[in-house]
Amino acid sequence: MTIQTVFFDFGGVFTFSPFSVVDDFGIQRGAAPGQFAEIMFGSYHIDGDHPWHRLERGEMSLESCREEIIALGQLQGFEVDLYEVFGSLPRDGGLRTELVDKVVQLQQRDFGLAIITNNVREFSDGWRSLFPVDELFEQVIDSSFEGVRKPNPAIFELALQRMGDVSARQSLFLDDHPANVAAAQALGFNAILVDEDSARVLAEIDQHLQLDNVI
Repeated sequence: MTIQTVFFDFGGVFTFSPFSVVDDFGIQRGAAPGQFAEIMFGSYHIDGDHPWHRLERGEMSLESCREEIIALGQLQGFEVDLYEVFGSLPRDGGLRTELVDKVVQLQQRDFGLAIITNNVREFSDGWRSLFPVDELFEQVIDSSFEGVRKPNPAIFELALQRMGDVSARQSLFLDDHPANVAAAQALGFNAILVDEDSARVLAEIDQHLQLDNVI
């Protein structure tokens, strides 16, 4: 079936993934690989009760989440302060302008465009200011305002509904986390797992959408 709508994750797609930065941050402080990310974010393969998951569902404030994660870190002998870790990230998150340019091209070709993001209310103004999100996307499904987060199938079903009850099989979804990609595919979405190889990602978009040129 011809794809009509493209759904994008935000962090890890339009910016480089914070997970590797967080991992490096932890390793420099003596943590095992993946340990800091587990303390900060919990298991990203589920939609659970970790403080970060509750934050991304809009169930608690950033400050309350920070306090709970500091306590979780102390149990493992580490000082894990969200503010310190995020302060080490690039101010623009490492914006991938080549992906933004691709969205502009897709808009010009009349594809339906939307974002499905696990995000934080307190960060909303910041990430939306990185490029003209509201001009390029018809819908932004933000977990912290919707009360549901990936990989819960409900957020994908909500996104399809918001875009006019489009079919998952006529949709393409891009995300940097395997669990989110798998959840979308289970609902019938075409999907691309995004990594730091932008050329590959752009080529796969063109292949799925049967475009004849690559940015």
